[in-house]
Amino acid sequence: MGRFPDIHAGQTLRLTGYWREHLKYGRQFQVIHAQETKPATLTGLEKYLGSGLIKGIGPVTARRIVAHFGLETLDIIEHACSRLIEVSGIAEKRVAMIEKAWAAQQAIKEVMLFLRGHNVSTTYAVKIYKQYGDQAIEVVSKNPYQLATDIYGIGFVTADTIARNIGIAPDSDFRYRAGMLYVLQQAAEDGHCFLPEPELIERVVKRLALPDSPVDPVRIRELIVQMAQEKQLITQPGYGDLAHQNLCYVPAFYYTEQALATRLAAFARSPVSVDLSRVKRWIERYTEKRGITLSEEQRQAVELAACSRVLVLTGGPGCGKTFTTKTVVDLWRAMGKSILLAAPTGRAAQRLSEMTGQEAKTIHRMLAFDPKTMQFRFNEENSLEAQAIVVDETSMLDLFLAHSLLKAIPNLVLTQKNGAGKLEGVDVQRKGKDHVQDPTNIHTGIQGGSGETGVLESQALNPDSPRSGHC
Repeated sequence: MGRFPDIHAGQTLRLTGYWREHLKYGRQFQVIHAQETKPATLTGLEKYLGSGLIKGIGPVTARRIVAHFGLETLDIIEHACSRLIEVSGIAEKRVAMIEKAWAAQQAIKEVMLFLRGHNVSTTYAVKIYKQYGDQAIEVVSKNPYQLATDIYGIGFVTADTIARNIGIAPDSDFRYRAGMLYVLQQAAEDGHCFLPEPELIERVVKRLALPDSPVDPVRIRELIVQMAQEKQLITQPGYGDLAHQNLCYVPAFYYTEQALATRLAAFARSPVSVDLSRVKRWIERYTEKRGITLSEEQRQAVELAACSRVLVLTGGPGCGKTFTTKTVVDLWRAMGKSILLAAPTGRAAQRLSEMTGQEAKTIHRMLAFDPKTMQFRFNEENSLEAQAIVVDETSMLDLFLAHSLLKAIPNLVLTQKNGAGKLEGVDVQRKGKDHVQDPTNIHTGIQGGSGETGVLESQALNPDSPRSGHC
């Protein structure tokens, strides 16, 4: 039992590990380390060469080669491959193919030996080779922190461990630069799209300091300037209570935030033509028929849903968000609109469906996420087919999922429903949690709750209102 790189029939391995007893399968050998050795028999050589490991050699050709060269076969292929032409049925073209394939296999083994020699697990070693090929040793030796950027599943902590194993200095620029990006990514876990520069420096100094290698804050500040010049970081002047500080972004967060704000602002500026008097009459008939009374806030929310391009509905538990949403959906149906309902999670989608009597989907399902391409089928080039959309629990959306959602929405009516204080993000480890207002300098994602209970608030987004709050 264990993880191995590609294993082929006929290979001989020297395994290091221990025996263990499995409850279901009995005695097993748990492998800690595997090292390939040359096949010691003619039969082993035939299986090894004929396994498909080397392009140009199949089982029949392998049998002929081993019959001709015997136990010297591998030495001949490695040091005198041109002699393969002595074997019946092998022409010069195939010899060249075999020589090239053999060299590639040797390169793989060299990389694996190098990585395993520095305590890189076989699982990571395979990923590293698939990413960099023959350049793997060079990349890892020069800047192992590049792995955290290029390879899914290898983060800063793993890259930092590899760096120490191969002797990269703990105060190297590579480490400090990667550490800053890591700290910003960790801040994103708490819902922050950026960090003020002093706070970023403070966190980096604390996170990267080692007992025998403290971190100089001045040097971190200098590296921030360099990374901003090289576009590895985006720095922007602060505002409000951060007016005298720079704001530091990972570029992906900054540009996604800009695009999301621009999209929302475009929605908010698009007029909606509606006869508000007819809407008010409908509300009167609707409430009278059902023997219910809407509060002033609920009534305002329903009216805004009819005449606004984007509406944010928020409030604490028990303030009437659920019934208001149902009334809005019923109103849209009466207006003849085609409606889509969505939520970040399956449970929230089920609640929304039960509340409205209409199918609701998770956002990933509504946008048709394709795990093979890691993309959504519905996007700015292939919009969703609807005239109105309700998205429940928007405070759970992260910045990137919110942007993907907005890209797929045509110019229609969008209602977002939040619960106050619900800010556990869904998707890609990133969350934006403030109110989108300024279309050019957005410092928010999706509006969070007011923090109050028993109060329903509805607001049609105004793209020209001043900014407030920050991530």
